[in-house]
Amino acid sequence: MSATGNPLIDNAPHEWRVLTVDEVKSSERHACVAGPFGSSISSKFFTDVGVPVIRGSNLTIGLERFIARDFVFVSAETASKFSAQTVCAGDLVFTCWGTIGQVGLIPNDGPFDRYIISNKQLKLRVDRDILDPLFAFYFFAAPESVRYIQDRAIGSAVPGINLGILKSLPVLIPPLFIQKRIVAILGAYDDLIEVNRRRISVLEEIARGLFDEWFVRFRFPGYEDIPILDTPDGPLPEGWVWGAFRDLAREVRLTISPENSPADTPYVGLEHMPRRSITLDQHGRAKDVSSLKSRFQHGDVLFGKIRPYFHKVVYAPFDGVSSTDAIVWRPVAGLAAQALAVASSDAFVAYSVQTSNGTKMPRANTGVLADYRCALASSDIASRFQDTVGPIAELCATLQAANQRLAASRDLLLPRLISGQLSVTQAERELEKAA
Repeated sequence: MSATGNPLIDNAPHEWRVLTVDEVKSSERHACVAGPFGSSISSKFFTDVGVPVIRGSNLTIGLERFIARDFVFVSAETASKFSAQTVCAGDLVFTCWGTIGQVGLIPNDGPFDRYIISNKQLKLRVDRDILDPLFAFYFFAAPESVRYIQDRAIGSAVPGINLGILKSLPVLIPPLFIQKRIVAILGAYDDLIEVNRRRISVLEEIARGLFDEWFVRFRFPGYEDIPILDTPDGPLPEGWVWGAFRDLAREVRLTISPENSPADTPYVGLEHMPRRSITLDQHGRAKDVSSLKSRFQHGDVLFGKIRPYFHKVVYAPFDGVSSTDAIVWRPVAGLAAQALAVASSDAFVAYSVQTSNGTKMPRANTGVLADYRCALASSDIASRFQDTVGPIAELCATLQAANQRLAASRDLLLPRLISGQLSVTQAERELEKAA
């Protein structure tokens, strides 16, 4: 086996084969093609429903197989013109312009049975008698392969790869039964991670639902026995009062300079904060940031204050530092759950947008946000809500921390397994310990 420049291949057992993408593609017509030409599938063809279009936002660099959200659609009639660019379960999709190295695998469990790739994507359908699709995904998503692909990009201002480059990429081909055992091991880690992700999603949905029921619809425990009274600001249950967000949380303005930040302090930038989720799923380190930072503590609420990031609101699962483009809200004792629920609500985010200042890069006005009107419950209901919903944010953070440990174990195993440097049997033992 001659050297290729990809360590996964160059360190593999000599008896394992190496073929090109062109040699492992399916014999079906249009098994390896580029996306539609130019503007033939541009925004003017988008519809509210129909066949989803895969764009760069549906792929990532890393081991998340597919981001099944934020789709745009084209009509079935338009989609019929792009049968060659149609992908379904088991197909691989590569970004060919922009963020090179992104790869995705179309899932078996939906949410749709077919998709159209955009003009910045490449499609690959493998011959399953040679290559397992999930093994192919792990191979191409491994950091070593991502770097290998990026090193072969053409162009400078906007790097890219073309269909010829994709077809020429070498692929490591262990015996098929070895591929399937490797996939079973790595997939087991992914399955555990996905279970936790779904639990987080369900828990967050429960928290949002309870907030809406108790504080918007006023259907809290025992509401049947509490009369609703008319007030100048609107109806409220007896014993409740109208207040402001400042009654739930206070803005904290504690900054720290780069030279005074311990290098290993967790750092949360706007880029780390997930969209429409209160659970922080990634962070960096203070040593990698040279600008002034805000300090926060475990239990604070971080709120992106630049308009494109108003929907980024997270619960702080540890003490750390953040970008000064995030507002640090510190909940009042006993009201943390309601403060987090209000700050992450659609109504509060919409209010942030409406009252922001500036044109090119509008920013939230913290004083105005502090005045946001809130229903303040009687002490017994406030305590019950805190006791019911408060632990949810912490449980979500615990599940996410478990996911980070699982992902770290998987990421250590992947290159050693894919390259054959770690025996499948030993990896199976390590999986048993992790589970």
